[in-house]
Amino acid sequence: MPPESRAASDALDRLIAVIPDFPSSGIVFRDLTPVFADTLALRLVIDELIAPFAGTFDVVAGVEARGFVLAAAAAVIAGTGVVMIRKAGKLPRATVSRDYQLEYGSATLELHADELPEGTRVLVVDDVLATGGTLEASLGLLGDAGLVAAGVSVVLQLEELQGRARLGDVPFHAIQLT
Repeated sequence: MPPESRAASDALDRLIAVIPDFPSSGIVFRDLTPVFADTLALRLVIDELIAPFAGTFDVVAGVEARGFVLAAAAAVIAGTGVVMIRKAGKLPRATVSRDYQLEYGSATLELHADELPEGTRVLVVDDVLATGGTLEASLGLLGDAGLVAAGVSVVLQLEELQGRARLGDVPFHAIQLT
């Protein structure tokens, strides 16, 4: 592992709060808010999220809600814009939408249909890849809007839930596997 990757991973090990049985029994929630609150750790994580995709994307998309924090910071560092993939009913203009299953329920994601020109290359960032439903729906939204998925980059991948298989052949990066 390159030193930059090791530094980001070490910061995650040090700062992530692990909360059992949240939001429901049997779920182990990994809280990244302590990472967001630490200036150096946040910078290390953001640098690691975008480094494998340098030069391959035009804009960063964040998935509600923690993905917004990561995407905004990544966009500033990368010198691009940011778009938000939101829960249903939160965007004021015409949207494309996708229903999906979470490990603890179901939901709908939306993206403004006219947010970006067709063919724009989008790097999707989020905090955790678990079962893959949220990110699979996000990639579907990009396609529905005529956008190109440049890749998916996450802080944590929960390998035992096998969510990566749902993302197809899109380029993928996880800072840390658990």
